Amino acid sequence: MVPERVIFHIDVNSAYLSWEALELLKQGSNIDLRTVPSIVAGDPSKRRGVVLAKSIPAKKYGIITGEPVVKAVKKCPAVKIVPPSHDVYARYSKAMTDLLYSFTPDIEKYSIDECFIDVTGLKLKYKNDFLSLAYLMKNRIRDELGFTVNIGISENKLLAKMASDFKKPDRVHTLFREEIQEKMWPLPVSRLFMVGKASNAKFQVMGIKTIGDLARTDVVLLEQKFGKYGRMIWEYANGIDDSAVQTQESEAKDLSNETTVEFDITDRETARLYLLSLSETVGMRLRKAGLYAGVIAVNLKNSNFESYSRRKKIGNPTQDTNVIFKTAIELFDTVWRNDPIRLIGVATSELVREPVEQLNMFDNLLIKQSERKKLNESIDKIREKYGSKYIVRGSLLNFSKDSNKDTE
Repeated sequence: MVPERVIFHIDVNSAYLSWEALELLKQGSNIDLRTVPSIVAGDPSKRRGVVLAKSIPAKKYGIITGEPVVKAVKKCPAVKIVPPSHDVYARYSKAMTDLLYSFTPDIEKYSIDECFIDVTGLKLKYKNDFLSLAYLMKNRIRDELGFTVNIGISENKLLAKMASDFKKPDRVHTLFREEIQEKMWPLPVSRLFMVGKASNAKFQVMGIKTIGDLARTDVVLLEQKFGKYGRMIWEYANGIDDSAVQTQESEAKDLSNETTVEFDITDRETARLYLLSLSETVGMRLRKAGLYAGVIAVNLKNSNFESYSRRKKIGNPTQDTNVIFKTAIELFDTVWRNDPIRLIGVATSELVREPVEQLNMFDNLLIKQSERKKLNESIDKIREKYGSKYIVRGSLLNFSKDSNKDTE
């Protein structure tokens, strides 16, 4: 029986590594990063930072996401290291979203490499054959865009997301309510969405080893121990979720970029690397749209999936990457609780089209906004044509601990 509501969750397989591989192949490389030991990491020249993504061959050497680059190199001295390019990722992400829009507008962009689609409205067109529709989407992404995805199918967002995380890559999986006990309950409780390291450790102490164990635990006991989180995670273990697919508003009231990482960010330098890459992308998107931001914000989510943020209204609306990045660092240093970070984002709001141009005599480079704008636009053109690795701000390659230094 076809449920009343049908939701797809689409997740790009090894997104960063796949997109880096495609970009290098476009630029004439004769090596496909997906077929050799390779990692996406902070600073290839100095081998600093942590592993952000890895290829399957790299995984065979025991390299894991989130470990220091130095450790990964010891495991495989010949591993190929490439720096992250968030503007490239944004471009491939948009290409995938545009392709999916040809099926339906009911899409929620959950992160740069995953989205939810409410396909309920396509029941008549595809005669309730949602499995064939999922394979059609998956194969078009692979054949037209060059990378693979997993698609999870269910009656709600939670179960669809859980299904997409089953065997990879390039697969379609279902997880309907009647399949929960067979497919989801035997999994380790750590595999359940919203279970972080801290909560998993507590569950282990309580003797809760699997998702099924959690589902069968007294919800009152969980509420007493974990509060609202206890009921929510019990509902998730039982496949209960009534959240709607949130489609994008047609008129942009804000502009942001964020990324979910596969490991815990626990140091300022790694966070700074992400913030610069995200600021680059946000700045470029503002300039493309001809918009200036009056408010800049940093959004964080920790390993317990608790979200918090800090925003700042700036004196003059800006689209300058330098200003966005420096403000983001200032906000991060103010708001970060020194807890492990799983999602980090840079957002802008109060967007306007006419900025107030003003010379700041205390700016390190004494550059007017108009001159800085020309510099940023030149950088954008080079990055769009040749890729982000061909022109990278100094801080991306050598991020010092002094955030007051100029980043050009």
